[in-house]
Amino acid sequence: MTDLLRFCAVGSVDDGKSTLIGRLLHDTKQLFDDQVEAIEEASKRRGYTGVELAFATDGLRAEREQGITIDVAYRYAQTPKRKFIIADCPGHEQYTRNMATGASTAEAAVVVVDGARGLREQTKRHLCIASLMGVRRVVICVNKMDLVDWSQEVFSDVVGEIGILADKLGVRWVDSVPISALLGEGVVEPITSAPWYRGPTFLEIIETIPVDGLDLGDGEFRLPVQWILRNPDGTRGYSGLLSGGPLNTGDEIVIEPSGKKSKVVKVYNYDSTLETAWPGMSVAVEIEGDIDISRGDMIVPAFGSMEPVQDLTMTVCWFSDRPLTKGSRLAVKHTTRRTPAVVTGIAGIIDVNNLELSQASEIRPNEIGKITMTVSTALAADDYKSNRLTGSLVIVDPTTNATLGAAMIQRDHDTSNISLVS
Repeated sequence: MTDLLRFCAVGSVDDGKSTLIGRLLHDTKQLFDDQVEAIEEASKRRGYTGVELAFATDGLRAEREQGITIDVAYRYAQTPKRKFIIADCPGHEQYTRNMATGASTAEAAVVVVDGARGLREQTKRHLCIASLMGVRRVVICVNKMDLVDWSQEVFSDVVGEIGILADKLGVRWVDSVPISALLGEGVVEPITSAPWYRGPTFLEIIETIPVDGLDLGDGEFRLPVQWILRNPDGTRGYSGLLSGGPLNTGDEIVIEPSGKKSKVVKVYNYDSTLETAWPGMSVAVEIEGDIDISRGDMIVPAFGSMEPVQDLTMTVCWFSDRPLTKGSRLAVKHTTRRTPAVVTGIAGIIDVNNLELSQASEIRPNEIGKITMTVSTALAADDYKSNRLTGSLVIVDPTTNATLGAAMIQRDHDTSNISLVS
């Protein structure tokens, strides 16, 4: 069976992310004839002498007119060895929030760097956010190598600089390749202009990246209740996305945050009854007794380590134009629960160049910082490093419901610790 890899292309604006993905799709014959014709027509209208392959992902009219990626573009591809879901993320700073969305479901990040301009701050910010979102595998694509005469020194300098940052971020798998996405060298076709490089192409690298699915934990099960199902026989099922570990018929459970205990009598999905459900499966359970369970509650092991909390320490990626300050009253969405919250402290912002925490009284748009927060209803939250689903939350405007930021929870409550190592 062909496995699936989800990856996101990240980096600074104009470094060639969309062109790389367009080249990959074109050279692996993933584009239909009418798509190629549309790309050719759009290229002519914009005055390009050749075919602008970036248009294969830049589908919005504003994107093609401005020559930049604005929204995350998802594309699907398949080779004889693997299937791919590709997120082409915008590189412009004002669209950092969109980039975070693309990285949130990725298993690997493709970091694209313009070899002629070198590594820039926005690329470092993207790599930090991808790491915060749980991405632990990185492919470094040094693009536009034809503009620097395929210099080995340029390639080595970029790879070395990103490698140092990746190591600090806890990225455990890094590979690199020099490419010219415009000319097609090193993407699908082998490189002929750099005799010093004898490594794999970009396609060969992504076909061999280890795949183990999204990190939904490898310990105790967590089942956030999303829907209550009223069955024809009068029973009730409590359904949601399972993470953390396997859930079995007969397991002793506790409902958080109420603390009420029960036992699983049935586990099932849309077409069958299960003895065991595994992380990543959407399932429903029936339990013993008549217990008041609502959307937003969490089903966890009765003898586990879960302790719901109201005082949270977290790393936050802030997207709103309005700065985040101490005393800000917000709302948070954690798994299936929404609750009011107030910011109780700003520990500082993280410098993406050296990962040091600097004191600050506010967190401005597109900055990454450390904060403390108190929520009205206790949350059954894990540390993000142990469970990517239950260790994260979204910060929203309580009035407009607009997304303001994304946060990764840290259960040790040490605001001075900015280590992102998993």
